[in-house]
Amino acid sequence: MSSPIQQLTRITQTPGQCGGRPCIRGMRIRVSDILEMMAENVSAEEILTDFPDLEPEDIRACLLFAARRTEFPRLSA
Repeated sequence: MSSPIQQLTRITQTPGQCGGRPCIRGMRIRVSDILEMMAENVSAEEILTDFPDLEPEDIRACLLFAARRTEFPRLSA
């Protein structure tokens, strides 16, 4: 398995492509689309079947990307 940094290199943002939104490996498959499908209980296997250019590592990269986006600075009293 690759390191988290290596996984995140699968997520790309290109001006003019998909409105500059994060995509997978330069393809026009947005990270948000994969995350929304998973939230709707679509399995990773189904996603991979529907998008044959995707690899399991791409889905893991989407999840890691989302997890990193939810990190907020901690406030202390």
